Amino acid sequence: MTNDRRILGGERIDPPGISGHESVADLIDHHFLAYNAGRLQEGCRLFVEHMLEPDVTVGASVAGALTPAGLGMSAIIPLIEAGFIDWIVSTGANLYHDTHFAIGKSMHRGSPFVDDRLLRREEVVRIYDVFFHYDVLLSTDAFFREVLQSEEFRGAMATSEFHHRLGRYVAERERLLGLERRSVLAAAYQAAVPVYTSSPGDSSIGMNLAEVSLRQETAALDVRLDVNESASIVYDAKRRGGRSAVLLLGGGSPKNFVLQTEPQIQEVLGIAESGHDYFLQITDARPDTGGLSGATPGEAATWGKIDPERLPDAVVCYVDTTIGLPLLASYALARHQPRPLKRLYDRRGDTLASLREAHREALASKEPPEK
Repeated sequence: MTNDRRILGGERIDPPGISGHESVADLIDHHFLAYNAGRLQEGCRLFVEHMLEPDVTVGASVAGALTPAGLGMSAIIPLIEAGFIDWIVSTGANLYHDTHFAIGKSMHRGSPFVDDRLLRREEVVRIYDVFFHYDVLLSTDAFFREVLQSEEFRGAMATSEFHHRLGRYVAERERLLGLERRSVLAAAYQAAVPVYTSSPGDSSIGMNLAEVSLRQETAALDVRLDVNESASIVYDAKRRGGRSAVLLLGGGSPKNFVLQTEPQIQEVLGIAESGHDYFLQITDARPDTGGLSGATPGEAATWGKIDPERLPDAVVCYVDTTIGLPLLASYALARHQPRPLKRLYDRRGDTLASLREAHREALASKEPPEK
C-alpha cells in the first residue's frame, strides 16, 4: 500500500468541463493533463517555476521557419522584452526572414496545395503555406548589402557583434517606417541579448555578405569567438552561483550550439563543471533515428551537456513548435512577472575574460611540478 500511494500520488485526472471562457494559462493548467499535452504543461511549469528564477540564465535556440510565420513578433520578441530569454542561437534564415517585416515588406497566408509552377511564373515564393513576392527577397538583399558596405562591418568579429550591429540598423529602419516590434534582431539589439548563428554562411544574410566581400573588405565572422563567447555566458552564470537553462525551439545546429557550451567548458577547456541545469525542448523530431533534433536530454547528459542530477527537471514536448511556442509564451507572460534584463551583450568582454582566466588555471593545475 505504501508503494501504491507513492506511485499513485500524482494529481487526480478530474478536469472541469471546458466553458470557452478559460484563459490559455488556465486551459494548460487544468486541461493539459496527459500525453503530449501533459508534457507541454510540465514544460510550461518548468519554464515559469524554475527557469525564470532570478539566478537562471536562459539560452534559446531557434530553428525551423518560425519568423516567416510571425512567431518572432508574436512570441519571441515578447519573451525577450520580458527578460525571459537572455541569449539566442538562431539559424541565419530566421534572422533574414525576420527582417522582411522590419523594412515594411509583407508575408501572406497561402495554401501548400497550390501549383508551384504557377507560383514560380507569378514570382511568388512559398514556405509551406506562407507566401511572399520575390521582390521581398530582392528588397531585403538590397537592404543588407547597403548596410554591410558600412565601415563598421569590416574586420573580424563574432556573430553576436555582427548581429548587434545589424540590429541597430534594423531598429532604425523600423523607427523611420513607423513600425514597432517587428524584428527579433532589433529587439535583441535594444535588450542587449547576444544573438549567434551557428552556421553563418547557410542563409541569405551570409550570401549577401559573401557578395559584398567580392567588392570590398567586409566582416570576417569568427566562429572561434562564437564558441568561446557562448561558453563564457554559461560559465559566468555558474561562476556567480547561478544556474543555466536551455529553451530549444526545434533542433538542428542551433540546438547543438547552445548545448555544446558545457562540453566546451568541461571537455575542451578542462574546467570543472557538470552541465546545464534545466532543459526544455519543443520538437517534432523522433529520437530513434539518431538525429540531433530528436536527441533526448538523457542522451545529452552522456555528453556532459546536461547535469545528470537535473534530468528530472528536463522536459521534451513532442509538438510542432508553431503550436507549442505561442502556448508557452502566453503561459509564461500570464504566470510570471518580467525579469530585469541581464544585458549579456554589454558584459561579453568581462565574461570572456573570466573564462580565459579559468582556462589558464585549469592548464596550470595539469602541469607537472618542477623538479
